[in-house]
Amino acid sequence: MANDDPIMASMAGRYATALFDLAKEQNQLDAVDAQLDQFLAMLNDSADLRNMVKSPVFSADDQFKAISAILDKAGIGGIVGDFLKLIAKNRRLFAAADMTKAFKGRLARERGEVSAEVASAQALSDEQMQALRESLKASVGKDVKITTKVDPALLGGLTVKMGSRMIDSSLRTKLNKLKVAMKEVS
Repeated sequence: MANDDPIMASMAGRYATALFDLAKEQNQLDAVDAQLDQFLAMLNDSADLRNMVKSPVFSADDQFKAISAILDKAGIGGIVGDFLKLIAKNRRLFAAADMTKAFKGRLARERGEVSAEVASAQALSDEQMQALRESLKASVGKDVKITTKVDPALLGGLTVKMGSRMIDSSLRTKLNKLKVAMKEVS
């Protein structure tokens, strides 16, 4: 079946589709999603793991042995463990993060969710997150899964990216616009 989605047409997309289909068939979507989050957190927290995953210096056998030991220690098994070992054997471990992103995209579409990346100058409180979630849901008409990050360079306010749309209400952008407007006046 042909797919017009460029992410799904990519190598990472094909692997993610296979993982998604298997997880759905075995009613394991939530468990696979949680274990992928766990693996991504480990990947983000460890420079050594990132180096092992991305470096072409390590052989497929070395990557397989290392990832097997890491997964056993972390308690990641089942579909996700087998999947990560398979991509290590196939020399595709470097694309694990892209595969995870593509899987999460498929999962969000399956659930009728839209994802949004929110950057703020300070961590958002639970009340602010709830208000933002409700505002975004009213805007797009669907549940919105929000991932947040703190970017002190914004000075204040926040930026929201949903698909190809971006809403920038950061103080930094407002100050830059004011600076440009003042230059035009003088």
